[in-house]
Amino acid sequence: MSDDSGGIWLLALGPAGATALYWAIHRYYRNTDKSHAFERETAVEAKPVTGSESKVDTVTGTQATRIPGDNAKAYRTRVKRVR
Repeated sequence: MSDDSGGIWLLALGPAGATALYWAIHRYYRNTDKSHAFERETAVEAKPVTGSESKVDTVTGTQATRIPGDNAKAYRTRVKRVR
């Protein structure tokens, strides 16, 4: 009788180890064990709405397709390096 059971367990260890590694990484990055129920554990007090309903400005019948002074095509001035 041949002793092949050691090889079978070694082959089964590969997928089991990969599954355990995937689960550990998933739990680490998702923090599924540290999450809380926001609706139950966070108290939010409702306050009355403040503000006014005064009209600020009206734009009617505009034909312009762009906003004056936009920087959509000035890539170098729009994107600045953070140091």
